[in-house]
Amino acid sequence: MIDISRYYTLFMAVLVAAGGVMGFVKAQSKASLISGVISGIVLGALFAIAMAGHAKEATIGAFVAYALLDTVFAMRLKKTKKFMPAGMILIFCVIGQVISALAYMAMPS
Repeated sequence: MIDISRYYTLFMAVLVAAGGVMGFVKAQSKASLISGVISGIVLGALFAIAMAGHAKEATIGAFVAYALLDTVFAMRLKKTKKFMPAGMILIFCVIGQVISALAYMAMPS
């Protein structure tokens, strides 16, 4: 479960960064670009931290990052009432939280 959590974090890093770039390209949204790239960098850094042997800290950090992204995308979904892209990313972030929690529980004390 720990490896799944690591690589899911990498997947999400790429997904949110690419989403920020797409938001900028399609709608000229600088906010999407900045928030997507920053979120991608944070998740990418957490992946690197996990790969460097600090899985417990990285898993906690990823859980918190997903929680923050949940909040952002839930607000965006409520505002736009459009499932794509906010609803889809919200689901991916909730899945990330579940995976992070399961990975943390699977770690030795």
